[in-house]
Amino acid sequence: MRVEVFDNQIEAALKTLKKHMLKDGLFQEMKRRAHYEKPSVKRKRKQAQARKKRRRALQRAAPQDRD
Repeated sequence: MRVEVFDNQIEAALKTLKKHMLKDGLFQEMKRRAHYEKPSVKRKRKQAQARKKRRRALQRAAPQDRD
């Protein structure tokens, strides 16, 4: 990941970097890797993420179906 700093505006560059990291899910990944996760917990988390992703996809597709 790369963020360019213009005119020594470090705060703006940090804000941009944090936004990119949040969008990519790096903060969640670091938090998850901080401690050991049992295989059963990992499986449940992945299933919950898949349900959430499927629900979002259906909600995005639904408004198009109404037209």
